[in-house]
Amino acid sequence: MSLADAQGQMIDETAWSGGHGGVSDYFALLKPRVMSLVIFTALVGIVLAPGGIHPVLAATALLCIAIGAGASGALNMWYDADIDSVMSRTRNRPIPAGRVTGSEALAFGLTLSGFSVFVLGLLVNWFAAALLAFTIFFYVVIYTMWLKRSTPQNIVIGGAAGAFPPVVGWAAVTGSVSLESLVLFLIIFMWTPPHFWALALFKSGDYQAANVPMMPVVAGENSTRNQIFVYSLALAPVGVLPWLMGFAGFAYGAVSVALGVAFIIFAYRVWTTREGDAARRASIRLFSFSILYLFLLFAVLLGEHLVTAFVSGLA
Repeated sequence: MSLADAQGQMIDETAWSGGHGGVSDYFALLKPRVMSLVIFTALVGIVLAPGGIHPVLAATALLCIAIGAGASGALNMWYDADIDSVMSRTRNRPIPAGRVTGSEALAFGLTLSGFSVFVLGLLVNWFAAALLAFTIFFYVVIYTMWLKRSTPQNIVIGGAAGAFPPVVGWAAVTGSVSLESLVLFLIIFMWTPPHFWALALFKSGDYQAANVPMMPVVAGENSTRNQIFVYSLALAPVGVLPWLMGFAGFAYGAVSVALGVAFIIFAYRVWTTREGDAARRASIRLFSFSILYLFLLFAVLLGEHLVTAFVSGLA
């Protein structure tokens, strides 16, 4: 029996009994780092959407989107407990570490899912609630239960789940989806493969041990580097679209162009550096920069819009 099989069997035998998790363990089930990105991008969708929304309803929408994202994380950890027990970066998560049982995590995730969708629909609008419900379904069922374990394109297709929050935020204000909100979706969607494949390059041993068909494991590291570079070349002009389409200003245009060029440079270093520690460092640097890239793009979008609204209010 392999290490992965043995540890997976251990999870099957113990995940449904015991458990003595505290508040911090249940908070960890929400994947707070992922949730923070969801909250931020959803906030940008809410602020950029035309028409405006009462601040209390905006806060309610943002809270529901955050809870829905956390529910998705908890359900992901419930289903992936066998994988998490094998991988070094996840084996101390609450379920494989034995602090929370599988049944507790499942109940926690389902309760939060239902609560977030129902409250968003009841207090804001049901179209946004339906989008949130679909986002949770897509992440848990389509990505976690199906794509993640079956295809090296898991991140490409599954990345849609992480790209929905600004669309849900936009829909909370307008009750609809627009071309502008889909552009915000597209930026995150195109950003996801090079971001996660850079991580997978220096964690490929973990994915191999867990039998997860990530791109470096199935297609090889060189093929993964090629695809990272291609996606980075495609991402750079997509990041500029808000400016080209007129719903972002010159400041965003300048920043998005500069960040796109920098992203390509980091990706080029990953593409051309294929041996030893230098290749590992190049992947880590791209992964780290990719987080900064997305944060700065949406931060400038948000800041530029708020400044414009403030100046207009003074006029």
